Amino acid sequence: MNKLSIILAGSLLAGSALAAPLQSGIDLQYVDSSVRAQDDFYRHVNGRWLDITQIPADRSRYGSFDKLNDDTQEQLRALVETLAKSRMARSAEEQKIVDLYSSFMDEAAIEATGVAPLQLPLGRINAMKDKSEYYTLAGHYNRVGVSTLLRGDVHQDAKDSSKYVLDLGQSGLGLPDRDYYLQDEPRFKTIREQYLAHITKLMTLGGVPDAQAQAKLVLDFETAVARIQWSRVENRDPVKTYNVVAVADLAKLAPGFGWQAYLTELGAATKVKSVIISQPTYFTALDTLLQQTPLTTLQAYQRWKVCTTFAPLLNKAMVDERFAFAGKTLRGTEENQPRWKRGISLVNGVMGEALGKLYVAKHFPPASKQRMDALVKNLISAYRSSIDTLEWMGPDTRKRAQAKLSSFSVKIGYPSSWRDYSKLKITPGNITLTAVTANEFDFQRNLDKLGKPINRNEWEMSPQTVNAYYNPEQNVIVFPAAILQPPFFNAAADDAVNYGGIGAVIGHEISHGFDDQGSQYDGNGNLVGVPGWFTAQDLERFQSRTKALVEQYSAVEAVPGLHINGELTLGENIADNSGLAIAYKAWQLSLKGKPAPLIDNISGAQRFYYGWAQVWRTKTREAELVVQVKSDPHSPGQTRGSLPPTNLASFFEAFNIKPGDKMYRAPADRVTLW
Repeated sequence: MNKLSIILAGSLLAGSALAAPLQSGIDLQYVDSSVRAQDDFYRHVNGRWLDITQIPADRSRYGSFDKLNDDTQEQLRALVETLAKSRMARSAEEQKIVDLYSSFMDEAAIEATGVAPLQLPLGRINAMKDKSEYYTLAGHYNRVGVSTLLRGDVHQDAKDSSKYVLDLGQSGLGLPDRDYYLQDEPRFKTIREQYLAHITKLMTLGGVPDAQAQAKLVLDFETAVARIQWSRVENRDPVKTYNVVAVADLAKLAPGFGWQAYLTELGAATKVKSVIISQPTYFTALDTLLQQTPLTTLQAYQRWKVCTTFAPLLNKAMVDERFAFAGKTLRGTEENQPRWKRGISLVNGVMGEALGKLYVAKHFPPASKQRMDALVKNLISAYRSSIDTLEWMGPDTRKRAQAKLSSFSVKIGYPSSWRDYSKLKITPGNITLTAVTANEFDFQRNLDKLGKPINRNEWEMSPQTVNAYYNPEQNVIVFPAAILQPPFFNAAADDAVNYGGIGAVIGHEISHGFDDQGSQYDGNGNLVGVPGWFTAQDLERFQSRTKALVEQYSAVEAVPGLHINGELTLGENIADNSGLAIAYKAWQLSLKGKPAPLIDNISGAQRFYYGWAQVWRTKTREAELVVQVKSDPHSPGQTRGSLPPTNLASFFEAFNIKPGDKMYRAPADRVTLW
């Protein structure tokens, strides 16, 4: 999963007392009073922010998440650079952080090296004499982080959550989605032309002979691969993408594949007797395609993957050209990020938990973790109460839903045990070699899980990540420390705005266990498929509601001529809808029958919805919106901030929204899930 799957979390402990009067938590300076909440609620809450905010030159979008991420990066930079300057003795782990960051920041050494690091991987491709050698090459490149036509990942078994399995799936496209290759809209035709020019230039800079002819081979081949790949909507189906195939039977799926060579080079041949194939028809069709593809085309394709993978770590010419396409052309970003930001991102990617250990010690007090633990319990109580009263859910489904809710686990802030980096080798002064060894270290760490018990203490995000996630195989929700800050969670603010912000984010993540995908997993994390723990009748009722939600979002035109894909975004839209509804109920529970205070002449119910809308204030470049609509399971920020409230009766009551107001949605057209 790339992953914005995701939202926020936070609120005050019920009944907590503060010496100072509680604030509203609303950024009143950004409210546009010239726009009625009843006509455009998102604009009313965020209008002045939208008017005065410029998207930074190094960003394709900017909003609450991005602002908090920028703040966190500054904190991480201070930690790393202070560590580098300190004369105090460093631990071996701290020294690796310093060496990794310093190697990336040494522009003079990198410039002097030029594209020499490409000679070895390109030489290996040039030395291929037969297409049968590609499978060994693919296994090697999977280990070191270079894209190939397939990818192998170790993952928790979806149907037996007590063990790890090896997943094999489709991969290898250079553009954000297959539609970029296959659709004839002018915007995509233009991007394909620019992509062809980019491939030519980057391979020329990388020292590849006859780059223009090579680039044409690459684009034609990737287009052929795009035609046989599954769509993102198809890949959302956890049952269709779960196909157990014995290693001995892989030849039946794709007879021409060098399966044994691939698995041996991957390091998995002696570790697995079966694998999970995510897209069986892709492998069968790819087998045919490869038989029809000349060796020279396959070599051109893999040369391109080597050049584009390593370009960000090479000299300025390579870095600039890759950004010119991947950043500016595809996403509309005007400038590359400052080198220090890219350096911190690299350290985050390679040694995230080592850096996170330093971050937590400095920026995440134990009191914050305790407060969030209490808040999550309140949200789960609201879910439990809601399940008991849902009019569309029968008693059998209700019992199973409660059982699953009871088996949820929650992780807040940071892991209970930290990742071991003692075997990671950092080569000072050689950032490309370090990147290769780091990717291989991480791949081997995952490969070594095969045959071992599930590590339920492991996190998929580092503590300094401004994000959150739900893992269906472990039935766990995780909220890293960095997201537990304003505007998501404000310790000085009244409960209402926090429940609308972090509370709805927690609710969002919990609801993933009950959305169209999560409902197919039982409380132990095992995939049981449709109808899951629903009865057939209740599933039909649920699906009629989700169909209506698909229609609501599909009606939204994100950019001229391009609508949101309501099927692709369904899971996240369910989570927004449900998380907001449950957070409102949890906030009401926190009041314990007492009226919410009036603060800044804004009622508690209004502050709740203000909290939601201001979390989603976002400005996005049009090119980035196109990428998001085509490839991201999350709806754009403005839609997330404005559409979910229109399904809740409490929203209309809070702002006295009536027929004729632009925000009005008739009760019969509102979608209520949880």
